[in-house]
Amino acid sequence: MAETLAPVGPARLIINGEAVDAASGKTFITVNPATEEPICTVAEAGVEDVDRAVRAARVAFDAGPWPKMRPAERQRILWRLGDLILEHADELGRLETLDNGKPIFESRQIDAPMVAGCFHYFSGWATKLTGETVPVNPAWFTFTLREPLGVVGAIIPWNFPMIMVGWKCAPALAAGNTVVLKPAMETPLTAVRIGELALEAGLPPGVLNIVPGRGSVAGAALVKHPQVDKISFTGSTEVGQRIMREAAETVKKLTLELGGKSPNIVFADADQEAALRGASTGIFYGKGEVCAAGSRLLVEKSIHAEFVAKLAERAKKLVPADPMDPKTRLGALVNESQMKKVLGYVETGVKEGARVVAGGQRQPVNGKGWFVQATVLDGVDNRMKVAQEEIFGPVLAVIPFDDAEDAVRKANDVFYGLAAGVWTRDVKKAHAVARQLKAGTVWVNLYNFYDPGMPFGGYKGSGFGRDLGAECLRDYTQVKSVWMNLE
Repeated sequence: MAETLAPVGPARLIINGEAVDAASGKTFITVNPATEEPICTVAEAGVEDVDRAVRAARVAFDAGPWPKMRPAERQRILWRLGDLILEHADELGRLETLDNGKPIFESRQIDAPMVAGCFHYFSGWATKLTGETVPVNPAWFTFTLREPLGVVGAIIPWNFPMIMVGWKCAPALAAGNTVVLKPAMETPLTAVRIGELALEAGLPPGVLNIVPGRGSVAGAALVKHPQVDKISFTGSTEVGQRIMREAAETVKKLTLELGGKSPNIVFADADQEAALRGASTGIFYGKGEVCAAGSRLLVEKSIHAEFVAKLAERAKKLVPADPMDPKTRLGALVNESQMKKVLGYVETGVKEGARVVAGGQRQPVNGKGWFVQATVLDGVDNRMKVAQEEIFGPVLAVIPFDDAEDAVRKANDVFYGLAAGVWTRDVKKAHAVARQLKAGTVWVNLYNFYDPGMPFGGYKGSGFGRDLGAECLRDYTQVKSVWMNLE
């Protein structure tokens, strides 16, 4: 049974350690996608607010204690923030589900612990970012220093707003940077709340600033601001391309985690039950609003008909329901526009020759909400739009293949290269195919798993740079070479 919901108070900007209103006084209303009802008002950051936040972050970096703090002390504060997130996991999970429409099971049991895990993991790196000595000349002492970049602008999407706070902020802060975070207007609530918890954990004023607002206003102002040293962005490829162009004017460093159209490849020798679960979870987890979603299912022809029939039956049992119910596994899409976009792709797929074998329709809950059925499209050709373009919803395109060579060719024949899955009992085949796939992450006999210690990012049109893992810390630091003549 769904819980009784208490009211959610207004959300304000966090700038220089204080909760403040937008300079313009503007606010917007965030809406529950499952009920279409307002949740609360949120201060809407404009250009002036972004400037205030960046200047606060600049002062906090140039003159504040954070980058000069003993690494062990930064570690302690970030670990404490992780603890506080766990202590408030029920609250954060509720806010995330209200804002985004994802099932409370995902928000509470997966997202909140993952955010806490990010801060715990990267807190340890605060004491382990080292340079090295380089033997050049016996008469000289030559060494490198690994230093923070300065002010990081982080722009996060609406599909995993809570998780993205951890992915972007934890490594940036551990390295000694200060951060201005712009969450999406659709889902600002968990970011603001974590910003409040960060202050409670002991983060000095100005180190983490939160400025919800429009991408075209607040996001653009952050990208163009001359005092921002780096932009870390997760979102659409179209917006990523625009950020690249705009960031070039001030020669900002960039990390871009962009769209995906990831192949999930099932060979005839796979454990079919495991592959069925992986194919279903790969696309329907997070309502399919997942950049790494296994949205293209490539199935070997000899098992194609049987596998698709079983998958369709599984999809039909995955019924949209109240996201606040702990038993729900398919929630509401983030807004009406996204719902219409997803349903439009289903219509396009049918016009191009695909067959709907499960779902394909809107299915309101209690007469409301932007819910779409778990949808499986069979008979898809790799040239169709539903096989090439990111749908970002619970829609799976099934494509048959002949052999491993054909599977790899079809898997790589897209603009994107974010992730991929391989299902086979043949270890040799698994290794060979994984090496040939042009994707930043390849899961073998599993899908949609993440860990703070494993880097995540894309090839090709899916962007560059990495979130998570030791690898991402290179993108939040810079190296200084020091030459000392000892003669």
